[in-house]
Amino acid sequence: MFIEIKGIKKHFGEGESRVDMLHGIDISLERGTFCILLGPSGCGKSTLLNIIGEIDSADASYIAIDGEKTAEMNERKLCRYRRKHLGYVFQQYNLISNLNIKENVETGAYLSDKPLPVDEVLQKLGLYEHRHKLPNQLSGGQQQRASIGRALVKNPDILLCDEPTGALDYKTSKEILNLIASVNQTYGTTVIMVTHNEVIQHMTDRIIKLRDGQVRKDLQNNNKVSVDALEW
Repeated sequence: MFIEIKGIKKHFGEGESRVDMLHGIDISLERGTFCILLGPSGCGKSTLLNIIGEIDSADASYIAIDGEKTAEMNERKLCRYRRKHLGYVFQQYNLISNLNIKENVETGAYLSDKPLPVDEVLQKLGLYEHRHKLPNQLSGGQQQRASIGRALVKNPDILLCDEPTGALDYKTSKEILNLIASVNQTYGTTVIMVTHNEVIQHMTDRIIKLRDGQVRKDLQNNNKVSVDALEW
């Protein structure tokens, strides 16, 4: 099993202000799976994604990627784990405003021992002709493409996407979803995406539904449809 998530618990605050966010999450994923985390606001899906991405830490139990348990890693090994395995796409694009688009994507390449060719990634994203522009000269969809490019150029094993279409209009959202699906199919990248849009589940391999910090449903989708077939 490529990703093992075992008994993950997480709380915030202490005493009367303590909130238990995750209550023992168990999920296993094969390499190359496109997985969606679904659930209402406050159910713990983004918290879980942040723990997988080592942006946050769990209170109990472990996550293992390709047999390596993150809880047993020192800071140097954790840094190598992030560089080797992870690409992260946020709802907010987090591009560097004074760097052009090519330079922004290159910041991801610098973090990898085996990056993809930057110009190849820009071509695939439809950004090559815009490579010398600054982020504020591009549309929201183009900026999100650039943020995906920054994550993708690392050639990560896992692409973590936190509401990547949340700030985008319908047409642009579909373009971004098509791009993420293409990355999954072309590079065999494992994708874990957080969203509140239940329609998106129909294009993924695995559907994990969270509520109140627990996995309520874990479904295998054997009838995937194309992004173009989705309506919401």
